[in-house]
Amino acid sequence: MEAAVTIQRSRSRTGAFFSVLFSNPLALSGSVIVIILFAAALLAPVISPYDPQAIDTFHILEAPSMQHWLGTDSLGRDCLSRLIYGSRISLLVGFVAVGIATAVGTVLGALAGFYGRWVDTLVMRFVDIMLCFPSIFLIMAVIAFLEPSIWNIMVVIGLTGWMGVARLVRAEFLSLRKRDFVLAARISGASNMMIVFSEILPNAVAPIIVSATLGVGGAILTESALSFLGIGVQPPTPSWGNMLTEGKDNLEIAWWLSVYPGLAILITVLGYNLLGEGLRDALDPRKK
Repeated sequence: MEAAVTIQRSRSRTGAFFSVLFSNPLALSGSVIVIILFAAALLAPVISPYDPQAIDTFHILEAPSMQHWLGTDSLGRDCLSRLIYGSRISLLVGFVAVGIATAVGTVLGALAGFYGRWVDTLVMRFVDIMLCFPSIFLIMAVIAFLEPSIWNIMVVIGLTGWMGVARLVRAEFLSLRKRDFVLAARISGASNMMIVFSEILPNAVAPIIVSATLGVGGAILTESALSFLGIGVQPPTPSWGNMLTEGKDNLEIAWWLSVYPGLAILITVLGYNLLGEGLRDALDPRKK
């Protein structure tokens, strides 16, 4: 009987979540954008009309046409195919970098919020020190000493973007550690690790999910900026950032090289931000 009641409550919560999420037109728009981006990345070999690295000297800097819908670049490569394959880079960087940042921020924020005292002071002073450095300049300084590969970029973005998550998780832990269910777990003899992972963290996961979703757009934007500056993903691997760099060099004669990658970045970041805002509303218990 208790199991049936638990299942019913779970279904009710899930239904309320999707009801709030999909009743928001902006969140629904963000969801559609993210789903389309995922589909394009997963099906890139199927839906790309050309090889993104195939050079065609007979079709250099051609304007958008029926043969090449988004035109070609200075080497005759199809821009649509490169844009589709570039979505894979964006997704990979966004999710891996945000995963690293979320993991580091959650661990440090949980330690600071749960134990308090000198642990809280030490962690938060470290957060303050990290926040003193502008993120983009810190990333550029680190990348300058490393080989500019996609894996280095993901790790560096993740290790320089955890501070907001740490503050958020710390605040949640400070609020939850005094709740009755946590005190009851202490009285029953549960260990600190058990309390953290089975009692507090599940109740703090909603804002972490929202923060991670919003962070994906920021990570994609950072990777694009680094690639645009020439210290991110290196050619011939297609990336929206290095496509913008080539567009800058041919802006007067080939506008499409800059417009379409720029629109892809804009729409993708906007989609994740809209989805994040929708998740924030859907996971807010006051709206259920």
